[in-house]
Amino acid sequence: MKKKRVYVKTLGCKLNYAETSAILESFVQNGWQISSGNEEPDLVIIHTCAVTGQAAQKSRQHIRKMIKKYPKSRIAAIGCYAQLNPERLENIHGVDVILGSEEKFNVQKYITDCRKAVYIDAASPWDIKEAAPAHSLVYDKNLGRTRAFLKIQDGCDYGCAYCTIPLARGRSRSVPLNRVIADAVTLAEAGYREIVLTGVNIADYHSGSATIVELLHELESVDVGRIRISSIEPDILSDRLIGVVASSSKIMPHFHLPLQSGSDTILIAMRRRYTTAGYRERFLKAVEAIPGCAIGADVITGYPGEAEADFQATFRFLETLPAAYLHVFPCSLRPGTTLARQISSGVCKKVHAETARSRSRLLLDLAEKKQREFTSRYVGKTLDVLLEGLETATSGSTVFSGYSENYLRVSVKENDSCDPVEFVGRSRTVLIESMGEDLILEGRFVT
Repeated sequence: MKKKRVYVKTLGCKLNYAETSAILESFVQNGWQISSGNEEPDLVIIHTCAVTGQAAQKSRQHIRKMIKKYPKSRIAAIGCYAQLNPERLENIHGVDVILGSEEKFNVQKYITDCRKAVYIDAASPWDIKEAAPAHSLVYDKNLGRTRAFLKIQDGCDYGCAYCTIPLARGRSRSVPLNRVIADAVTLAEAGYREIVLTGVNIADYHSGSATIVELLHELESVDVGRIRISSIEPDILSDRLIGVVASSSKIMPHFHLPLQSGSDTILIAMRRRYTTAGYRERFLKAVEAIPGCAIGADVITGYPGEAEADFQATFRFLETLPAAYLHVFPCSLRPGTTLARQISSGVCKKVHAETARSRSRLLLDLAEKKQREFTSRYVGKTLDVLLEGLETATSGSTVFSGYSENYLRVSVKENDSCDPVEFVGRSRTVLIESMGEDLILEGRFVT
C-alpha cells in the first residue's frame, strides 16, 4: 500500500522550524512519507507566523500559493497566525484545516472530517502547563547534519505592549529537563555537530528547581561539539549565565540580546523590563567576560509616541555599543495587543510613515557599519568554522560555507585537496585572509 505524503512550508522563527520537525516526525511514526513538494502530496501544511503585519501577510500569501500549486491536496494552516486569526483563514477558499499552537502536534487533527467545510481547533494556550518538546532531527536531514534546533521552552509572561506572542503561545512553560537532555543525545547520536537552543524566552527556563544554568551544565555532558543559545532577554542575562558560557568550551560565545529602543521613555511605554543603563551593563559584562563574544540586538523604529529625541537617544546608544550586528524592524501594530488598544483610545499616536522609514534607513546604515567593524577584526586571525556545505560565491567559484563559534559567516574556496565528504559537517581551522563586500569572511584551511 502506497504511503500518504505530507509536505510542510515553514515561516518565521527557529522555534517554528524545530516544531515543524517534531510534527513531521509524528507523521512518519504514523506511516506517512515526507514529500519534497515535487509531486502533489496528500497533505500540505503551512506553519504560519504572526509576529509582524508583514509576517501575517506572508503567511496568507503562502497559503494561497499552496492552494493554487496543489489543488487536490488537503491544506492545513497551523501555528501563530492560525491561533490568532482562524476566522481570517477560514475565509480563504481551499483551506481545510486550521490548528492552533498546541493542536498542531496532534496528527489525527489534520485528517479529521467534520460537518463544516473547515476543521478549526485553536483553543487558548494559556491553560497548558508544559511545553511540547521539539527538535529538528527530521527536518534538517538534508543540511549535512550540522546544526539542529532544540526547543526547550515556549510562551512568555512578559506582556510587552506591542507583542502578540503571549496571545499566540500562552504563558511561559518549559520542556522537562530529562526530555531536553534525551533529545539532545538523540541529535548528537544522529550526527549533528551543533545544537541551537530555541524557545520564546529561553532564559526563563524552569524545570523543577533547574534553571537555564543547570540545563546548560547538564548539556555539557552531551557528545556534541557546539551548543548555541538563541535570543535571550537582557534582564535575565545573569552573572551565573554569563559565567557558565565563559567557562565552557561547548557553549558558543554568541548572544542575541533584544534592545528594541535606546530611549528609557520608549522602553517604559513598551513595558520592557530593563533600562538602557541596565542593558549596557549586561551587554558589556558579557563582552568582557567571554573572549570573542558576539552580541546582536533587535531595535524597533517608529514606535508610537517615539519623538525625535527618543530616536536620537537610540541612535547614540547603539553607536557606542560594541554590537556585532543589528536587526532593525519598523513598528508593526498588531491587533489584540496593549499597543493597539492604546492607539485606538488615543493614549499615543502613530509615528508618520515617512518619518519611521527615514529612521529605519539611518539605523540600517548604522547596522552595516557595526557588522563591518566587528567582522573585519578577524581578518588575519584564525577561526574554528563548522562547515555546513558547498555553495556558489558571488564570484562564481564554489566555496565551503559555515559559521565560526561567534556566528561569523566564513567561506573557503574549494580545491582538489578538499574532499567535501571529509569537510562538510566538521569543524576546521580557517585563516581569515579577507572580508568580501557581502561581509562574509574569506580564508583558507590551516593544515
